[in-house]
Amino acid sequence: MIIFFIRNRVKTPIETIKDELKVKVKKNVVIDSNILTKEEHSLLEKIRKNTSELNLNNVTRTKAYFDVYQKHPEIHWAFLGHMVSRNGGWNMTDLKGDLLTRLLTKKERNDFFTFLERGNWLIFQDAYPQFLLYSESIKRKKPLFYLLPYLNISIFMETIWNYFWSVPDTYLLTMALIINEQNYLEKRVIQNPTYQKGVLNTLEFKLQDVLSFNHILFPYRKKSLAGQTLHQFQSLHERILLGKRLYAVLFQKKDLVNQFVQWAKVHPHTGSRKDYWPHIFNNVNEGIPGIPYQLRLNACKLRWGARKMYSPDLKSAWKNVHHLEAEKGDWFSEWEIADYLSELNETQINGEIEYEYCKTLERLELAALAKKVITIFD
Repeated sequence: MIIFFIRNRVKTPIETIKDELKVKVKKNVVIDSNILTKEEHSLLEKIRKNTSELNLNNVTRTKAYFDVYQKHPEIHWAFLGHMVSRNGGWNMTDLKGDLLTRLLTKKERNDFFTFLERGNWLIFQDAYPQFLLYSESIKRKKPLFYLLPYLNISIFMETIWNYFWSVPDTYLLTMALIINEQNYLEKRVIQNPTYQKGVLNTLEFKLQDVLSFNHILFPYRKKSLAGQTLHQFQSLHERILLGKRLYAVLFQKKDLVNQFVQWAKVHPHTGSRKDYWPHIFNNVNEGIPGIPYQLRLNACKLRWGARKMYSPDLKSAWKNVHHLEAEKGDWFSEWEIADYLSELNETQINGEIEYEYCKTLERLELAALAKKVITIFD
């Protein structure tokens, strides 16, 4: 008689998470605040208040993310969120800078700002409470993630945080937060009819893509840039993959991580592109009203005698916005979304972006000069 000995295979972390998610997909989660204790109600109110106070504008959000990372460096997404949020601020102030004021109408620029601001606001009010609850869990030495649904946060993240509490896998947590935030935005912003009509389906938004003006820049050292470019903003799949690539650019090389973090410490976020390239941008407008635009750049250097490009601080460009309450509902409905937790196929992500970014600035300058760039779609 032949006896076969079969060893039980140890499940991978992703398989363990998937098993838990499969169970939760089938459950009808009921959120009943009446079952919470007075202490739990008090904690939730404290988290909501703290989040609201720091969700005033792009500058306050961006700083808050970095503060989280400095307090909890194991939460890599907090630094990724900080650096991406800086880019959100730069995109907002571009709408009041030298180039886009010549290419877009006032209404179009206001629509674009509303779109960027709403997304920035939504992500913060979803992500930041998670970090506060994690910090409070550490303080009390027990997981409090069962409270996440009471903050309108997906049960997907409840599963992830509970796993992270027992197995502190920074990569999995980061991937989960990327998946969560992009799915969270999908219906609330990307599929929102208002933004579809006013921004995403407009010729000007497609123009941004043609001109490769969707660069995510990570400054480091003096004048150095790394990053990635997104061309299919409306694709949830592409945005998640971009998040994974951006994480790789920031964290795959330890010496570079330290340089990115050091740069962030030395350069507080203002919203002006002067933060990273003061040799080209200025938060003071050096232009003279009424004079036609003249080309100023050549290979990312100012031409002789040229004025710097205007890139205002956020507080000078836009007033704080009062937002309507975030839409309720959990985006999580299919456990297969956890497939995105796996590592990227590429072993090394190329973060080189300076040349491409310089060419973009030159194309935008030419567009501003001609004011006829829209004809490329004819």
